[in-house]
Amino acid sequence: MTAALKILATSATLAALVLTTAVQAQTVRVRCESSADRSKASVDGNNLAPGKYRALLESGNHRKKSPRQKAVGDEAEFDFDSNTEDDATHIGENFIVNNMVTGSILDAQGNLVVKDTVQCE
Repeated sequence: MTAALKILATSATLAALVLTTAVQAQTVRVRCESSADRSKASVDGNNLAPGKYRALLESGNHRKKSPRQKAVGDEAEFDFDSNTEDDATHIGENFIVNNMVTGSILDAQGNLVVKDTVQCE
């Protein structure tokens, strides 16, 4: 292998390593609480690209989308609550079924970015 090809191969390897290190996968943290008279959940996205996002919360046959909001830094946080006094997307008291929810982060076009299903507290 010539010296020029060795340098090119080394440069390509280093560039791939830098890109892999710089780009982190998007993550979502989903939390929820359920009681006889209240349902509450949060869907928090991290390592997101700049832009607008919304959250989709699902439990049983219930589905609710949050309003769109712009990511702050690389994060977007969405709250859902049956208590209308809280500053959150309203859901019904019995929204959470079988103590489980799936929270998804959707991009501005409605494409799935990341999702997770969790057991509620």
